Amino acid sequence: MTALRFRAAVVDDAEAVVSLVESAYRGEASRAGWTTEADLLDGQRTDPASVKALILAPDSVVLLAIAPGDEAPVACCHVARERPGVAYFGMFAVRPAMQAQGLGRSLLAEAERMARDAWGCTCMTMTVIDIRAELIAWYERRGYLRTGERKAFPYGDSRFGLPKRGDLRFELLLKDLGR
Repeated sequence: MTALRFRAAVVDDAEAVVSLVESAYRGEASRAGWTTEADLLDGQRTDPASVKALILAPDSVVLLAIAPGDEAPVACCHVARERPGVAYFGMFAVRPAMQAQGLGRSLLAEAERMARDAWGCTCMTMTVIDIRAELIAWYERRGYLRTGERKAFPYGDSRFGLPKRGDLRFELLLKDLGR
């Protein structure tokens, strides 16, 4: 999809972002796409207060992809400058019925370009649930490397969902953005 328009979210977009993220990862509706976590987690993926905090935080952008003729976002992500030269990529979602059309690839490329050009970042990091092999492979095809560094899943913190398994953890991926 070549005619996507990108823009930074504003506070009034928080509900639409939450709806998009939840639709891509939680519940039966998320099964229409390939990014679902419905077999791994119940509960919420995010909430309006958390999204508003990301929108308002310094060195943080919730980036929206808008399709022609549609004002609601079809994809979103969060990009934050973690420290000089390093950006973090997260909260990545594409409408389930619109997945596998190149929207995610385009939004990821825009997020990388923004981090490199606006903030001078040379590295993008992210964390992915390490048993999500198909998702990790998708990122690897886009130049991300597995580091082998793992972080504990926040069991007991319902803000991150309600785990259906006891073996969840995150793996750190990174990509050299060059200059």
